[in-house]
Amino acid sequence: MIAITGGGTGGHLKIAKVIKEELNKRGIKPIYIGSTSGADREWFEKDEGFSKKYFLKSSGVVNKKGIQKISALKNIALLSFEAKKILKDGNIKAVFSVGGYSAAPASFAAILSNTPLFIHEQNANVGTLNKILKPFSKKFFNTFFYNDPYPVEDIFFDLARERNELKTIIFLGGSQGATAINNFAIKIAKELDKNNIKIIHQTGKKDYKRIKNWYKKEKINADVFDFDKNLAIKIANADFAISRAGASTLFELAANQIPALFIPYPYAAKDHQFYNAKFLVNKKAALLVRENNLNTNILDTILNLDVKSYSKKLKNINQKEGAKIIVDRMFNVLSV
Repeated sequence: MIAITGGGTGGHLKIAKVIKEELNKRGIKPIYIGSTSGADREWFEKDEGFSKKYFLKSSGVVNKKGIQKISALKNIALLSFEAKKILKDGNIKAVFSVGGYSAAPASFAAILSNTPLFIHEQNANVGTLNKILKPFSKKFFNTFFYNDPYPVEDIFFDLARERNELKTIIFLGGSQGATAINNFAIKIAKELDKNNIKIIHQTGKKDYKRIKNWYKKEKINADVFDFDKNLAIKIANADFAISRAGASTLFELAANQIPALFIPYPYAAKDHQFYNAKFLVNKKAALLVRENNLNTNILDTILNLDVKSYSKKLKNINQKEGAKIIVDRMFNVLSV
C-alpha cells in the first residue's frame, strides 16, 4: 500500500491527484494524509480513488514567529507519531510526498518508521520542508534540476497545438483569483476588443461579480468564469495566456504549447514563482513581468509577439505521461 501526503494549495494537490490517478490505473488505491487546513479536504474528502483519507490538524511553520512557531513545530512532532500509527495500521510500503505543510507529519513518520520516502518538489526554489527531508528520501523528483517530467493531466498534451497568431487571450488567476491579473485584464480589455481579440477570463470566486459586471457594463463579450473543471479546454481555445507562475500551471501551459506572460505572485515563499517562470524565459519560451512593474505598455509587446516562435519552443519542455514515469521510477527503487 502507498500513502500520498501533502497539499495545502492547488499546485501541491494537483500532483497528488495525478499520482493517485496513475496508481489507480495499476489497481492501487492509496491512502491520503493531508491537513484540515488549506484545500486538502475540498479536493479529496469525497475522492473514491483513495482507500482512506486522513486530515490531521497540521499548520504552516515558515511564516510564524516566536511562540507560534514553537507551537506549530510541537504540533507537527505530535502529529508525526499519529501519522506513524496510520502508516503501521495501513501496512504502508512507501510514502509519496508532494510537499507543503500538510506533508510534514506523514513525511517525518516515514523517517521514524523506516518507510521509504519519495518527494516531488514542484518549484525551482526548493521548499523549506523538502530541503530538510531531501537527504532522507529514496528519490527526490524535480523538473527544474533533474529533468524529471512534470506530472500534468494528459488532456493538456492531447489538446496541444502550435499557435500561429493571436486571436484569443486567456487570463488565469487560479481558482482563488489574482486581483492584480484581474485589474490588468480590465485595463487592456478595451484595446483587445478593438483589435478583435477574444477574451477568456478566470476571475476566481471572490472577484467574479466585479469583473463580470465590468465586462457587461463595457459591452465586451468575454467568457468570464470563476472556476471550471474543464479548464484545459478553455486554455486550448486560447492563443496566449496571462497567468501566475505556479509550477503546475506553468507546465500545463507548456504542455498545451500556449505562450504566456507570467506575473508571479509576489509573496510566494522564496519568490519561487519568479524562478519558475525564469525557467521558460531563459529558453525564450515565455514572457515575465513583476507585479509592481505591470502596466499597459506591455500590451504592445503582446500584440507584436511572434506567437508561433514561442509556441514551437514549448513543444519539448515537458513529457507526456509524467506521472507514469515517476511512479515507474518509484517502483524501480522499491524493487531493488
